[in-house]
Amino acid sequence: MQEASFSGFIRTLFYIIAFYYIFRFLVRLFFPIVVKKVVEKAGENFQKQYQQAQGNSWQKTSNNDEIIIDTANAKKTRETKKVGEYVDYEEID
Repeated sequence: MQEASFSGFIRTLFYIIAFYYIFRFLVRLFFPIVVKKVVEKAGENFQKQYQQAQGNSWQKTSNNDEIIIDTANAKKTRETKKVGEYVDYEEID
């Protein structure tokens, strides 16, 4: 069975601090690159979705250049729930 020593504790503390500063340095070095890649990927996905939405909603026919609107993907209007009757109150003097 081993006993804890003061030098072992100092060495462990040194490793923890060294790992912390090395990790901070690497994060500062690579974090902007990672963020740039994520933003570019999100932009590409947004552009693909936009192009798909435009392609599905509007179609041109080759015969007489008519524009056909695809209403299957269009948003349907939501009806509001009617809770009760509207009562107009008047102020009495």
